[in-house]
Amino acid sequence: MTVLFSTHAAYLEHLAGPRHPECPERLDAVLAGARRADLVDALIPLEPVAASREDLERVHPKLYLDRIEIICARGGGRLDPDTYAGPHSWTAATLAAGAGLTAVEALRRGQSDAAFCAVRPPGHHATRTESMGFCMVSNVAVTAASLAAQGERVLIVDYDAHHGNGTQDVFYDDPRVLFVSFHQWPLYPGTGRACEMGSGAGDGFTMNIPLPPETTGDRYLRALDELVAPRVAAFDPTWLVISAGFDGHRDDPITELGLTAGDYVAITRRVVEFAPVGRRVVVLEGGYDLEALTACSAGVLGVLAGVADRKITIDGQERATSGGPGQRELDTTIGLWRARS
Repeated sequence: MTVLFSTHAAYLEHLAGPRHPECPERLDAVLAGARRADLVDALIPLEPVAASREDLERVHPKLYLDRIEIICARGGGRLDPDTYAGPHSWTAATLAAGAGLTAVEALRRGQSDAAFCAVRPPGHHATRTESMGFCMVSNVAVTAASLAAQGERVLIVDYDAHHGNGTQDVFYDDPRVLFVSFHQWPLYPGTGRACEMGSGAGDGFTMNIPLPPETTGDRYLRALDELVAPRVAAFDPTWLVISAGFDGHRDDPITELGLTAGDYVAITRRVVEFAPVGRRVVVLEGGYDLEALTACSAGVLGVLAGVADRKITIDGQERATSGGPGQRELDTTIGLWRARS
């Protein structure tokens, strides 16, 4: 299979601040992963087109977007305690939000089988009206909202170590989008309890799977099989969008989960089975250890290309993990969902 690989030089111009973990070198690490994957014939370059105001305003109010654009035009400034915008950040943010949209259109034209969008800044903490956690525009939500507006049923799986509170905020009452988040608990931003399941028409369309520090990959696979798969089967998604945060890696400096690149291969392989070939989009979120980011990106690209078992070599330190904590917490979450039915 082939994979659209979408990135843009403008992402490097977004500077979050000196010695900030969300740095331009992260994108270099992902590009190194693409080279390490040795998929020259499988990767198809795709230049993103900036999201239009119409696309952005499906998710964020006009005044919110205007504020960010004006701050950037004036040379930049702090948007919130966590998030800084520079003079080039608005361009980077609109291109990051547009990457998934561009990938969807290319996939619909039959240009490839899947897409990997290596974007900055990340997006899953940006709520409708607030920037948070290095995020200005909710990139994945912009893509999912566009698809939903066209009658598609969209599954979002977020396996960043931090809860995707922004994505949840956008779709909490929306039955067109099934949002599933795996995340460390407790951890920033303090949301994502298992009892947060949606509201109104969206009740039952948000699934949070909080896990303790040092959780290993086997717990994720159990959750996918016993908890997520039945809900996905009932929802029957037509598109899959993955919020691919690689900060669940055990070497990440700002989180405490126990995953390896091998786990990300196994988890992603299981998740992509939830949607048809040609309807799978992966969008980069977090991940702040550069070597881990390289290894994880290489593995996930291999999965999307359908050659992970044959061509992607995971060294001994990066083999899939098992036997860690999380079983009790997972039992509780499964019990909550079974009690609903």
